[in-house]
Amino acid sequence: MLERSADSGAAGDLTAPAVPDTTRGAGGRVRRVSLRARLRRDWQLLLMTVPAIGLLLVFHYVPLLGNVIAFQDYSPYVGIKDSPWVGLANFQWLVLDESFWDATLNTLTITAFQLVFYFPVPIVLAILLDSVVRPRLRLLIQSVVYMPHFFSWVLVVTLFQQMFGGAGLLSQTLRDHGYSGLDIMTNPDTFLLLVTGETIWKDAGWGAIIFLAALAAIDQNLYEAAAVDGAGRRRRLWHVTLPGLRPVVVLLLILRLGDALNVGFEQFFIQRDAVGRDAAEVLDTFVYWRTLLTGEWSYGAAAGLVKGVVGLILILVANKVAHRFGEQGIYKRS
Repeated sequence: MLERSADSGAAGDLTAPAVPDTTRGAGGRVRRVSLRARLRRDWQLLLMTVPAIGLLLVFHYVPLLGNVIAFQDYSPYVGIKDSPWVGLANFQWLVLDESFWDATLNTLTITAFQLVFYFPVPIVLAILLDSVVRPRLRLLIQSVVYMPHFFSWVLVVTLFQQMFGGAGLLSQTLRDHGYSGLDIMTNPDTFLLLVTGETIWKDAGWGAIIFLAALAAIDQNLYEAAAVDGAGRRRRLWHVTLPGLRPVVVLLLILRLGDALNVGFEQFFIQRDAVGRDAAEVLDTFVYWRTLLTGEWSYGAAAGLVKGVVGLILILVANKVAHRFGEQGIYKRS
C-alpha cells in the first residue's frame, strides 16, 4: 500500500482524481467547491469554449439589439438613434395585413404536414440502416443518403424540375406512351407534396445521424434478454428500440415545434414564381419581399420578432408537456 501511494503521488496531476463539484465535510455535510477552485480545475475547457461563445455573441445575441427598430419608423439613412419611435404601430399594421396571415397559414400548414410525413422518415431510415449487418453495405447506403444534404436548394429544385417538370423525364415518358404530360413543378395544388418530397430527399439521410447515435447508445443486453424471453424482431423493435429512441424523439419534436414558423427561405423563394404567391408564400419570404423590396425595415423586423416570440412560447409549452409525460425535454425540471 505504501509503494502504491508513493507511485501515485509521483505521477503528479496526470493521475490525480478530478476535483468534484461538491465535497463531503465533517458530519457528512455536502459542501460545494468554490468557484475559484472550479475555474482553476476547468480553465483549459473554458478556454476552448471562448471562440464558440464569441461567435454566438457576435452573430446571435448582439443582433438581438437590432429588434428595437420594430418599435420605430426606421430609416437606414438616419440610423437607429435618430429614427422616430412609433411604439406598437408596426405590430398593429401586421395584425391587419391579410398577406401576413396568408403567409402564416401557409407556414403552419407546411409545418404540420411535414411534421406528420417528414419527421418520422429519419427515424425509420435510421432503424433500417441499423439493421444492415454488413459494414461495407451500411457505409455505402449511408454515404448515398447523406450526400443530398450537401447539395444547394438550387441544385435540388433543378433536379426535381428535370424529373417532374413539364419537359421532365416523367412527362416525356407519359407522352411516349400516349398520355398527356404532367407538370408537378408549376401546380399549386401539389406544391405541398412537392416541397415535402424535396425535403425528404435532401435531409432525411442527414437527420438520421442523430437517431443512429441514439440506437448505438441502447444497451445490447436488452435485445439479448428480449430474445431469450421469446420476443421476435417486431416485439424487440416495439419494446426496446422505440423506448430507447423516445428521449431523442421528444427533444427533436420540441425543437421542431419551436421552429414551426420557420420552414426555410431558399426552397420557397426559388419556386415562388412557378406556383404563385398564394401557395409558396411563407413568413420568411414575406419578410424578404416586404422589407428589402419596399424598404419597410421596421415592418419586417416586427414580423421577425413575432416569429421569435411565438417560437419561444411553443418551445416552453412543448417542454412543459414533455415534463408531464416524464421526459426531460430540453432542460431539466426544477
